Amino acid sequence: MSKESQPAEPVGGSPSPISRTNAEHYRWGVDCDAWHLIKDPRWTVIEELIPPGAAEVFHYHKQAEQFFYILSGEALMKVDQDIVMLHAGTGLRILPGTRHQIRNPGSSPVRQPPG
Repeated sequence: MSKESQPAEPVGGSPSPISRTNAEHYRWGVDCDAWHLIKDPRWTVIEELIPPGAAEVFHYHKQAEQFFYILSGEALMKVDQDIVMLHAGTGLRILPGTRHQIRNPGSSPVRQPPG
């Protein structure tokens, strides 16, 4: 293979797969788990596991935009005064300044990667 036809080397070395096994882990709320899959000042990707009955506090972010995408389970999102049900395979964009809360009303855990 000539030098011209070889794939370019990624900046900073070889890419490595990122998963819950090697990502930074933290806990929030009561028994909720989260993993920083990407943690960068420009943007983040976080996978979360929300047990049955758990919820975050109703809050907003001054600058951060978020996208809640449900991998498994069902979640209720309170967005300002509206309630939206999210099923596996669906998501919801939350703009800065929008008050919101995610809740797991079901009997199985919710997995999601919010940003």
